[in-house]
Amino acid sequence: METTLVLIKPSGVQRGLIGEILNRFERKGLTVVGMKLKQLDSEILREHYAHLVDRPFFPSLVRSMTATPVVCLALRGLDAVSVVRQMTGVTNSRLALPGTIRGDFGMSGQENIVHASDTPENAALEVARFFAPGEIFDYKPCTLPAIYNPDEAAS
Repeated sequence: METTLVLIKPSGVQRGLIGEILNRFERKGLTVVGMKLKQLDSEILREHYAHLVDRPFFPSLVRSMTATPVVCLALRGLDAVSVVRQMTGVTNSRLALPGTIRGDFGMSGQENIVHASDTPENAALEVARFFAPGEIFDYKPCTLPAIYNPDEAAS
């Protein structure tokens, strides 16, 4: 099973979409193994968005991401990274397909409701960035037989 990171950004928090977003992931069959509210600062954002630090929009991104706390989610499931990425939709919400989180709730490239890890390698780094070791829980939900074939669940 793979674990991935999702951040419900201030745009999602301010619009009261936390429950709706969490509900979508749970209904899909992903397991919440970590969840907390966290106020981000420029230090963690410079690390998290290191590939964007030199871009002209970075100060705006920091203002946006520090407007309210974010909801940090660690989600587990088979192919969790790719499943979550498909569920969130493309970065620019105006181009995201209906049925995706960004497609249904967003109208912006920056105020795009959620961040989702893009690779299993980045997911591992990002989960470690936002969660201390004791904040990720390893348990098997009783619903697994209704979500996965037994051979899949053994993965």
